[in-house]
Amino acid sequence: MEIKIVDKAKEIQCDVLIIAKFEDLPTSNTLVNRFAPDSFTGKKGEIFVIHTQKEYPSEYIIAMGLGKKEFVDGNIIRETIAKAIKKCSEIKAKTVAIELDLAINSTEAIILGTTIANYHFDKYKTKKEHRITEIYLENTTEEEIIKAKTIADGVKLARNLSNEPAAFATPTKLAEIAQGIEGLQTEVYDEPTIREMKMGAYLAVAQGSTQPPKFIHMKHLVDNPKKRIAIIGKGMCFDSGGLDIKPAASMLNMKDDMSGSACVLGVMKAIAKLRPEIEVHGIIAACENMPSGNAYKPGDILTAKNGKTIEVDNTDAEGRLTLADALCYACDLQVDEIIDIATLTGACMVALGSAASGIMGNNDEFVKKLIETGKNTGEKFWQLPMWQEYRDNMNSDVADMKNTGSRYGGASAAGMFLKEFVCDNVKWAHMDVAGTAFLEKPQKEFSKGATGVGVRTILNYIISQ
Repeated sequence: MEIKIVDKAKEIQCDVLIIAKFEDLPTSNTLVNRFAPDSFTGKKGEIFVIHTQKEYPSEYIIAMGLGKKEFVDGNIIRETIAKAIKKCSEIKAKTVAIELDLAINSTEAIILGTTIANYHFDKYKTKKEHRITEIYLENTTEEEIIKAKTIADGVKLARNLSNEPAAFATPTKLAEIAQGIEGLQTEVYDEPTIREMKMGAYLAVAQGSTQPPKFIHMKHLVDNPKKRIAIIGKGMCFDSGGLDIKPAASMLNMKDDMSGSACVLGVMKAIAKLRPEIEVHGIIAACENMPSGNAYKPGDILTAKNGKTIEVDNTDAEGRLTLADALCYACDLQVDEIIDIATLTGACMVALGSAASGIMGNNDEFVKKLIETGKNTGEKFWQLPMWQEYRDNMNSDVADMKNTGSRYGGASAAGMFLKEFVCDNVKWAHMDVAGTAFLEKPQKEFSKGATGVGVRTILNYIISQ
């Protein structure tokens, strides 16, 4: 989709002109005044379509309600633009001009709303979905468009990878994609080197699959960085549950269990273009969790990179094992902050559904900054407790800990497990996106399927430092 800057959007020859209607202000558009019913008041999310009958350069006008003008923010703009763009697709529009008359800078919200709504994963369909090809914007700059498109492209990459079948998005493929991102220094470690690095927890999960594990380290390095940040994405390219195998229905969408790694790849692709004065490390411990004669077993005792031992209570609690070694690796880089993002627990899905992701960490101020960033970018995070009781439930008679605890409080227990592998002098936050990474039905601006959750929040947090 091409985005062009114009002086006056309403004068552009196009299929659709999108305008704003505010609940507390009359519109200056004569066609809306003439044809819109009294029921169309401009409430947030309202959409009204008018065929212009050649009275405008555009064939249609879509008036979208944004509520009261003083309360309009980026989230309202993004969600409502997405709704209008979907309406444009319904009438098979190809070219769209947008005139919103807003005091706030809305470029990023408009472009994200447009690209999210215009997204379709139809790679494997013989009949492709309809797409808008050109967008015309006014009151913006090329620099603002480039930044917004870069973020949108990161979200798109993450969505594509999470939507791909596991036969495509293998550990080897993720490594190839990482190595193909220009502007980064990327290292990929194979099984012998991973073993030398003593990542016993990660390798145990990987050993049941014929797909070899790949430990991926992407680096954005700058002179005299303002801060050093590591982002870690869970890279479970397919999770069968291992020997504690999942029911068939629970396994169906386990291609999305690498959504954390997809987020990290999307973020790092954008970082390579935006070039912030922050040192950023993107880390993925990619593998599959499969049952076989080589698979790790309940009762096995694993040794993680930091020397701590883990009794395997359940082979379907595998993501935390791969993250444990990745967290140890990140700590060795002497970074200031670590963010890990993972489709980690069904317990988080039960607690928060698909409306919000769970977040927790070892520094409340750091966690709250991420929550606030997410709020501003349209990704909701809810802080979950990290109390000693959750850790006590994972005590083992034969090792330092078990990899699961009680069936209750599972999201917090997983967070307490991960904390065991984070060094004390590093600020750390854990994002559990099990319920938000993949939608079973459309929600707000997103269609069914992968959302690319985390890309907007983590990117905006990094570039705001």
